[in-house]
Amino acid sequence: MTTISSAVASAEPRAVPKAKARNAALDRARTFLTLVVLLHHAVIPYTYFGHTDPKSWFGFDFVVTATDSFFMASFFFLSGLFVWPGLGHKSPWIFLRDRLLRLGLPFAIAAFTVIPIAYYAISLRYHPEIGFSEFWWKTITVGPWPSGPVWFVWVLLAFDLTASLAYRLSSHLVDPINRLSQRGFDQPAVFFLFLLAVTAVVYIPALLYFGGNRWWEFGPFSVQASRVLLYAAYFFIGAGIGAANFDRGVLSADGRLAKSSWGWIVATLIPYGLMWVMIYIKHEILGNPPVQPNWYLALYSLFFVAFSAAILFAILAFFLRFRRSGWSVLDPMQPDAYGMFLVHYPIALWLQYWLYSYDLPAIVKAAIGFMLTVAFSWALTRALRQIPGSARVL
Repeated sequence: MTTISSAVASAEPRAVPKAKARNAALDRARTFLTLVVLLHHAVIPYTYFGHTDPKSWFGFDFVVTATDSFFMASFFFLSGLFVWPGLGHKSPWIFLRDRLLRLGLPFAIAAFTVIPIAYYAISLRYHPEIGFSEFWWKTITVGPWPSGPVWFVWVLLAFDLTASLAYRLSSHLVDPINRLSQRGFDQPAVFFLFLLAVTAVVYIPALLYFGGNRWWEFGPFSVQASRVLLYAAYFFIGAGIGAANFDRGVLSADGRLAKSSWGWIVATLIPYGLMWVMIYIKHEILGNPPVQPNWYLALYSLFFVAFSAAILFAILAFFLRFRRSGWSVLDPMQPDAYGMFLVHYPIALWLQYWLYSYDLPAIVKAAIGFMLTVAFSWALTRALRQIPGSARVL
């Protein structure tokens, strides 16, 4: 990952993005989020509600509720940070070529290989007689053809292309966000409230209209309908922060956010606790109805976006605070984090398939699954990156 050029002070002319260098804090945040994704998929079968393994542990419901609320939005935010400087330094065709190579090609390969291999493990649980070639052909010709977690890649590509068009219309479109980011250098709470307000406006009506379970699907192209605008908001707000003079904005290592990391960690507990109050109301008072009332969805989604914004700030504050702390355990994994995200899903599902019949506590199964998923996906990515030219993609 790379840093972004700094944000322009409101009284000064717009600065031209400078050459980019690595930013250890953002690298570590991205790698941490990758591990969160692997943890999320490692514990899902062992949740109490809707578990797919004979063993479950209620504590994993707390984990999944938390991770599902922020990790993908955070990825879009971090990705958005780098798009405006990239657009400023590259011609539209070079930018398009690079994005297709980095995002389009991996998505296409994963859709035809990684995803069918992953879901074959689930199919065998219910149809042990089916062979892989038959399953693969049925998946890509008849369907369903799920995308698994790699839906993120094609949606990010779509956002990048949209940003490219917006940049050609005017490179100053995100300047208001950039100016607000500068104010966030001393007052991160102001930028947090802006993020909260925007995401609440785009997410709450969408959830009320589409509900939480509707996905738009076309072959392997899928995305959760109620969250498309939420992810777009995180992406373009990130683009606004990264547009210029990064070292004087809300994500500056010398800013107030980096000095208040523990306060942001505490701030996440309030909306997260309220989310669980709403879950309790749904199950114990409303009787877990198949369709929740609009007032319930509106309140839950408000706490959802508040938690998502707060924990993003907590994660960024933590890594910004320790940016100069020297070596981190996350550093060796950083170059391989993207590849691990792409290849981990079949590893996770096949480990769960293998662990299914063992009479082990859910915590033990999840721990084994998580550690082996990390180890195998890291090793596989390292091996793939040895192929000539593959490091440009992975």
